[in-house]
Amino acid sequence: MSNRILVTVAALVALVLGGSLAGCKKLEARDNLNKGVAAFKNAKYPDAVEFFGKAVELDPTFATARLYLASAYMNQYIPGAESPENVAMAKNALENFQKVLDADPKNATAVESIASLYYLESQGTSKLEDKLERLDKAKVWYQKLTEVDPTKKEAFYSLGVIAWAKWYPDWNSARSKAGMKPDAPGPLKDKKAKEELKAKHGAMLDEAINNLQKALALDKEYDDSMAYLNLLYRERADLADSSAEYQRDVNTADEYIQKALDTRKLKAERQPKQTGIVNESSSK
Repeated sequence: MSNRILVTVAALVALVLGGSLAGCKKLEARDNLNKGVAAFKNAKYPDAVEFFGKAVELDPTFATARLYLASAYMNQYIPGAESPENVAMAKNALENFQKVLDADPKNATAVESIASLYYLESQGTSKLEDKLERLDKAKVWYQKLTEVDPTKKEAFYSLGVIAWAKWYPDWNSARSKAGMKPDAPGPLKDKKAKEELKAKHGAMLDEAINNLQKALALDKEYDDSMAYLNLLYRERADLADSSAEYQRDVNTADEYIQKALDTRKLKAERQPKQTGIVNESSSK
């Protein structure tokens, strides 16, 4: 009987000690998080990686620390640089954001960060096919973001920007081949090229315009969204089958660019005016 009691007591002691050690590790993880945040705020990203890495080593379930760790890697990534170290920064960032999503599939910060990382990679890629591949990946993740957080205006805006980035090279090439200067009125003169553009990009352009309008519905003063709506309507006009249809899209584009200019002016007027001390010698 006494042996059973001793075994039970030993088991309880082990349980308490185990819980105590776990608690100590969590406290140490929190301490490393705080040190990492301080380094992160001062743009000391290598130091931040060290602290955040230690925090998730001590507590692998510490989502906040892992998000910061991934962000610290991402902030060191330079689009276009092909060194092994730079490639590793993007890889480590992606892996850690994905680990956050493994535990919490609806973590909007991780979803948005992955989308942003793929978009950044696309901007640093010289080969068009590689650029388009990364834009497609970014699109997938921004679409996920609209599902996770339907109020995220930046997600809808980014989908519009990505569509424009995919459309623009083909549109610009078609105009150039047709001998049309950048400021020459449309529609596109080459009917075959126009039909090919319609087939490849028509539905995507409509979707892009719809997404930008959703962003604008979430923020009526989203002037960046207005600016891209101007671009898409103005360039899509080249696919029109008649001069009336062409002019309708151009007029809509004009309205959006004017709205963007008016909104930016309004925002500038709201900014507090800078005040300074008047130099007495200069005022005489």
